[in-house]
Amino acid sequence: MTEELAAIQTEALTAIAAAHDDRTLDEARVTFLGKKGRLTVASSCMKDLPKEEKPAMGQALNETRQTITAALENKTEELQSQADAKLLAGIDLTMPGYCLPAGGLHPLTLIRDRAIQILRRLGFSLAEGPEIETEFHCFDALNTPADHPARNEKDTFYFDSGKLLRTHTSSVQIRTMEKAKQMPIRIIAPGSAYRRDEIDATHLSVFNQLEGLYVDKDVRLSDLKGTLEYFFQSLFGEKTEIRFRPHFFPFTEPSFEIDIKLHVKGHEPKWIEVAGCGMVDPAVFSSMSLRRGDETLLPEKVTGFAFGMGLDRLAMIEWGIRDIRRLIENDTRFLSQFA
Repeated sequence: MTEELAAIQTEALTAIAAAHDDRTLDEARVTFLGKKGRLTVASSCMKDLPKEEKPAMGQALNETRQTITAALENKTEELQSQADAKLLAGIDLTMPGYCLPAGGLHPLTLIRDRAIQILRRLGFSLAEGPEIETEFHCFDALNTPADHPARNEKDTFYFDSGKLLRTHTSSVQIRTMEKAKQMPIRIIAPGSAYRRDEIDATHLSVFNQLEGLYVDKDVRLSDLKGTLEYFFQSLFGEKTEIRFRPHFFPFTEPSFEIDIKLHVKGHEPKWIEVAGCGMVDPAVFSSMSLRRGDETLLPEKVTGFAFGMGLDRLAMIEWGIRDIRRLIENDTRFLSQFA
């Protein structure tokens, strides 16, 4: 058997040396070390040897296997080196390299992260919810009547199942109030929203919102105004011009829209709407109390404020972008400014 092992080793080393690519090298490996390879077959004969010969023969088998394995590894490195040299043939390694452009975050990501950081400092925590919503979470729970224009198929993306793409991230506020175990509730919910809006310089059909909700025993309108003024001045600077305009939303009373003056070099400053806000309507708390089946959110016990802002509009103000469509065109010439 010793002579057989020597012959196997000699033939294996010859086949490995003659291998000219990965395929022929793998064929040599299978021939000698595979499950039905010659060395494997020889190993199976160990059981027929006398007991006193097995230690020496076992050592010889291991040495033969190690020698063949080492030859395979060396040949693999040799073939790889040859392949690398072939790829580099004709390349002048002394030439200077090309400077690759630096990557960067999208402006919407930048403004979202900064907004979250500011609101987290005020004690708000992050919350999230599904983008495919029920009418209850998107409209009914928010005191939106059945004939409200937002519920029309011309304004909202509905599925055959009756569900819809959420028109705002206010639905996350409802889902949070459904599950809240104690007061206060203080959350923000960034995410995508969908409406059948005509796409123009200030509107998109898919846009990014950041909603906020604060509910406790004695939340006042002054808390809402102070929070949002602090937020916008922290985001855009202390001299930022902000105005609150009375408005109507089904789920807040009183309600306001917030405008910020947009400054673009070479153009007259103009007011641009960036957010809606207000004190949570008692009808919303009543609906939540019935839904929960307890008294945690009875309007006699709690008050709160809510707000929702368009992150796309905030990006326009921050960098003086006149056309919101720039943010979705993926034009690297435009986006490279923010890298």
